[in-house]
Amino acid sequence: MKSFWDKLSKPFFVLAPMADVTDAAFRRIIAKYGKPDVIWTEFVSADGLCHPKGREKLLTDLIYSESERPIVAQLFTAYPEKMIIAAGLIQDLGFDGLDINMGCPDRVVEKQGAGAALMKNPKLAQEIIQSAQKGAPKLPISVKTRIGYHRDELETWLPTLLETPLTAITLHARTRKEMSKVPAHWKAITRAVRIRDDLKSKTLIIGNGDVVNLVDARRHATETGADGIMLGRAIFGNSWLFSKNQNAIKIKEKLKVLIEHTKLFEELLGKVKNFAIMKKHYKCYVMDWEGVNELRQALIEAPNRAVVEEIVDKYLATMIL
Repeated sequence: MKSFWDKLSKPFFVLAPMADVTDAAFRRIIAKYGKPDVIWTEFVSADGLCHPKGREKLLTDLIYSESERPIVAQLFTAYPEKMIIAAGLIQDLGFDGLDINMGCPDRVVEKQGAGAALMKNPKLAQEIIQSAQKGAPKLPISVKTRIGYHRDELETWLPTLLETPLTAITLHARTRKEMSKVPAHWKAITRAVRIRDDLKSKTLIIGNGDVVNLVDARRHATETGADGIMLGRAIFGNSWLFSKNQNAIKIKEKLKVLIEHTKLFEELLGKVKNFAIMKKHYKCYVMDWEGVNELRQALIEAPNRAVVEEIVDKYLATMIL
């Protein structure tokens, strides 16, 4: 099945799905100021989407704009029958692709048997992939996972996934046990490409872990042979991460985008999400120039958009640009 994946030039660079980070507001900002080749939503519970009350709330996490295409919705579950239903909904909502989370180390997610826990249950992992393919036959299905659970199990885990088959696999180059406490094992991505090639699979391999910018991403792609590179935490405070002009962004522009981001958050998500989510963004928007401690603290303590805008306006009026 042909999809947007087939049209991407290699290596391509994509934005990671991150809970309470890559929401509808932030994705629109990113798409406007530094768009990656592919954007993911936050991960969403397939189980929740199967229930009327849960679906109504979770649909907020699946809001997207045309400017974000190609956009991939990410789901997690441990129940194949629920994945069929949820995948059908994702297809009906018009997403360009569906990704299955098989790497999240969150204990609540793992307790359900989903996320990283699926690495310990390869048979169920395959059933869930097949269910996604059944529920959304028009969409390319991909998986985001890790190189193993307690230890590096790439030589057994990756071939298991490739049997399904999948359009793309994103590998966070650490085990579940390692979380993000050790440097990413990028040599494992090189091995993943070799395993894929030896099996004569056409599945795209995307490397992920500790990538700080596009220069770093290109280096990893060259060294490993990966088809694409996923960037995650580097996006904090840097909506221009995927832009060629990111180093030319001035303080005034950063602060104006901070306000724009805040307005979008209130407009799109203000009724369903806690405004405190924006605090992690403020810490990163305001961090790379001298004399901003007072400004940063004021923004973190701000209760709403109006106060944020007032704080920034006052700061801009007094600073020498």
